[in-house]
Amino acid sequence: MNRQKFSDAKENFLQRRYGVSLGRRYALAAASVVLFSVLGCSQVDSNKSALAQSSLPQPETPLQKKTANSDTKIVGSNNKFGFKLFSQVLKGNVGEKNVFISPLSVASALAITYNGANGSTQQAMAKTLELQGMNLPDINSYYAVALKQLLENPDAKVQLSIANSLWANQDVSFAPDFLKRTQDFYHAKVSNLNFQDAAASTIINNWVKENTKGKIPQIVEKIEPNQVLFLINAIYFKGNWSQKFDKSQTAQYPFYVTPGRRKQNPMMSQKGDYRYYESEEFQAISLPYGKDGKISFYIFLPKQNSNLKAFYQNLNVENWEKWIAQFSKQKGFIRLPRFKTDYEVTLNDALKSLGMEEAFSSKANFSGMGKGKNFAISEVKHKTFVEVNEEGTEAAAATSVGIVATSFRQEPEPFKMIVDRPFFCAIRDNQTGSILFMGSIIDPH
Repeated sequence: MNRQKFSDAKENFLQRRYGVSLGRRYALAAASVVLFSVLGCSQVDSNKSALAQSSLPQPETPLQKKTANSDTKIVGSNNKFGFKLFSQVLKGNVGEKNVFISPLSVASALAITYNGANGSTQQAMAKTLELQGMNLPDINSYYAVALKQLLENPDAKVQLSIANSLWANQDVSFAPDFLKRTQDFYHAKVSNLNFQDAAASTIINNWVKENTKGKIPQIVEKIEPNQVLFLINAIYFKGNWSQKFDKSQTAQYPFYVTPGRRKQNPMMSQKGDYRYYESEEFQAISLPYGKDGKISFYIFLPKQNSNLKAFYQNLNVENWEKWIAQFSKQKGFIRLPRFKTDYEVTLNDALKSLGMEEAFSSKANFSGMGKGKNFAISEVKHKTFVEVNEEGTEAAAATSVGIVATSFRQEPEPFKMIVDRPFFCAIRDNQTGSILFMGSIIDPH
């Protein structure tokens, strides 16, 4: 079958399935979502009654023809949520230790959870996740198409994988439509487990370990008696610099953890043409990965007369977009530390502070997950890993949303940039603008 006939066949299939006509530009993407929904069902254990015995219905709303405008809006929302979350995690932490999170991982895990929320719980989550005014089909379609097609494997020298999974207690039935959406749009592995079995947490952790290439071996430590569901996102990234650092140029230089405390650290150096931006408060550089530079490592270094605390007071999505737009090609020299760090945080308090408190309480309304039981979020746990060296960067993240059953309803001159003091960094997909990771590096080691 030639390409034209194949494309026409897909569009006819989508018209019969959803009753809408999609432009050819979107037919391939939409068809891949439909195909995965069929294949994804095979991941459910056939001998488990909670999931496999359900006859999965059609989605409540047809897959919409998406526009670039809706994509841009959701990317902006995710980034805005990411900066808000980062700010909450940093509170009381600036200057003390490294912080490194994946806003995309947290947003993805919570987006799946959002599919089961109703009423005031849904409204609270929409406000926290910056999703007000957006309909669920557009949100789900964005994750289905953009995350898999735009972010995954963008370059031969860049590995980027995004995986989702849903682990259900075999003793609890969940709404078939909720489960189907996690498969259709989030390509999630859906499985039943006996949560009373001590091996259940090992099975979940092995999935996380596999999908982060061993960088995050554990996310679930203990399964409580009232635990009914885990929604997990895992992201793995490995990119070689477009211009690798020469290892022979790496040498020990001082890094000032605080103005009065310095330590020797291996520092990598090189000269070249870079996308660069400088303001009165900081220097910033974009170090691209791979052949095409679709993803970059961004470093924002406060100047000597400033510090990270002052920088973070101005770090928000509006300023971020303004700064990114002002980067321009410039010759220069960069010296930065080689470092490796891992980080973990429970996000309950941060998310509650951002407006999601109801979702953790007995008033939570997750009736979209299933009838007959009342559900609430028990814990949102987040773990990350990052290593930056002469070859490039390797990073991973995992986010687990635990659900429990509740008993109640409810050409200038060449610049010189010496990164010898605490700095902010981010890994950004330059095609979509999505921020994959962001961090505060206080003490590289």
